[in-house]
Amino acid sequence: MRPALASALMPLVRGLDPEGAHELSLRALNWGLAGRDRSPDDPLLATRALGLDFRNPLGLAAGFDKNAVAVLPLMRLGFGFMEAGTATPRPQEGNPRPRVFRLEEDRAVINRLGFNNAGLETYAANLAALPRPLPAVLGANVGINKDSTTPESDYPALYRRVAPLADYVTVNVSSPNTPGLRDLQGEARLAAILDAVLAARAGQPHRPPVLVKIAPDLSEAAVEAIVGTCADREVAGLIVSNTTITRPDTLRSEQRREAGGLSGRPLFATSTELLRRVHRLSRGRLTLIGAGGVESGETAYAKIKAGASLVQTYAGFAYAGPAMIPRLKRDLAALLRRDGVRRLADAVGAEA
Repeated sequence: MRPALASALMPLVRGLDPEGAHELSLRALNWGLAGRDRSPDDPLLATRALGLDFRNPLGLAAGFDKNAVAVLPLMRLGFGFMEAGTATPRPQEGNPRPRVFRLEEDRAVINRLGFNNAGLETYAANLAALPRPLPAVLGANVGINKDSTTPESDYPALYRRVAPLADYVTVNVSSPNTPGLRDLQGEARLAAILDAVLAARAGQPHRPPVLVKIAPDLSEAAVEAIVGTCADREVAGLIVSNTTITRPDTLRSEQRREAGGLSGRPLFATSTELLRRVHRLSRGRLTLIGAGGVESGETAYAKIKAGASLVQTYAGFAYAGPAMIPRLKRDLAALLRRDGVRRLADAVGAEA
């Protein structure tokens, strides 16, 4: 099946409940029903970031493939990178169902999944089983269990386990669906966690760069503290941003009052403005990945001009399906050429 045909069938999938549809999509990917993008990437989209070479800057955000069960078929859809996870030290059921809600009128999703996953060992085994070399860059996203009282030791242990298996590792301290997790973004707590993770990194033969994923709902002072804390250490970059707990007045869906993190189109403006602010504060010391509302060449380009070296999609991909990926890359390359950009890196922060 071609990606365009798989996307044409998306309305049928959306007839299922959101979590059931997602589980079916992972099975379909492994059955080869989503097809693959065989067209070569435009050379203009190639870039180097985090010390890694990316054939294009479009990535799939964490949360889509929590247990790393469909990494290869997802990469074959044309992503330049994908981030599997979030994985926690122990298996975790997450919050009670229903916990995923489509806001179709708003092109958005609310989730309160709560880091449901099969645990670190299953996740690591799935990563280890992948055939190498992979067709795209692989990120590992890690977090703590709901009942954890030792994040300063949990995160380093997670890093040590996945370091041999991933190209970069993201420390997730910003999901709104694990009680107390966002408190770990505070300056002192984050510094302690990062010092422990970086000490673990120093002892590894393979040392994938460390990134931190932050929330879009932070105060200006909190953002400044996070950027400073990360830039003063060997943290490679930030992912800007996770889902939001705010609810814009523009939301129309009846599901808008559900608790959880909001992602998709309504998050675009807020997350892009935060990205712009982080770019200015970091002054080139951190590589930024822009996430939130990426669903077209125009939205990806806006993230890049706001300071992102790479971009991630989730809700946009969930709504549009595999055909979105080649279309987005084609449109992004056209926009870069329209503006006379010779290297994608030259557009990073052009409007920050």
